[in-house]
Amino acid sequence: MIKFKKGDTVKIMIGKDKGREAKIEKILPTEGKVLIPGVNLYKKHVKGFGDVKGGVYDIPRPLDFGKIALVCPKCKKITRVGFKFAGEDKVRVCKKCRKEIDTK
Repeated sequence: MIKFKKGDTVKIMIGKDKGREAKIEKILPTEGKVLIPGVNLYKKHVKGFGDVKGGVYDIPRPLDFGKIALVCPKCKKITRVGFKFAGEDKVRVCKKCRKEIDTK
């Protein structure tokens, strides 16, 4: 089970966007990366052809799991994620406040 889910609020810990908080848009589990809109933007020069207009576009690149930290929705602190079983379901748990993390 992955410790991050789509819609989680995370804080960027390393890189040019260090300290910013944002929500996860997409997870790439095989690569171990997440895509966060408006973070880790790079310029892409595109040549115009046909109906496509050329120019310089901002493209968001994915970040590694190790460069982000989850912000607990209950205690609003950056935290590590643990797991426990609630009945037959496996749920994520905040390591600081010991409450379940849900994104519903």
